[in-house]
Amino acid sequence: MRKPPVNFFTEEISFNLKNKIRTRAWIKDTIEAEGYVLEELNFIFCSDEYLLAINQQYLNHDTYTDVITFDNSEALKTIVGDIFISIDRIEENAKQFGGKAAQELCRVMIHGTLHLLGYKDKGKAAKTLMTQKEDQYLLQLSEI
Repeated sequence: MRKPPVNFFTEEISFNLKNKIRTRAWIKDTIEAEGYVLEELNFIFCSDEYLLAINQQYLNHDTYTDVITFDNSEALKTIVGDIFISIDRIEENAKQFGGKAAQELCRVMIHGTLHLLGYKDKGKAAKTLMTQKEDQYLLQLSEI
């Protein structure tokens, strides 16, 4: 039996994503709306320390972050990737910005997905476009 193209894993934490079926459909719909084919996308939910170690090892950054995306695609317009998300950062960001952790998690999930779709967040214009796309797809999630 073929595994779903969107998978959810945990590393060093206990976390259970709610609404997995809806979330898979939303991510797949987003990828297809951008003209890409989804082969496999793994979301790995982890701790701050786990993601910090990845940030240090692979990106030479010694800072905490909420998300790191690895594009493993070998063909154009095809998505194969891993998105690591710190649940610690999600909860902290939600408190800091006065939102709900579930909403912040969805924003970070779509942010990582948008990186795989070629969107950047360095520079004012790129960041503005990234935020617009996040908002667009978050709105679609609320309609599912």
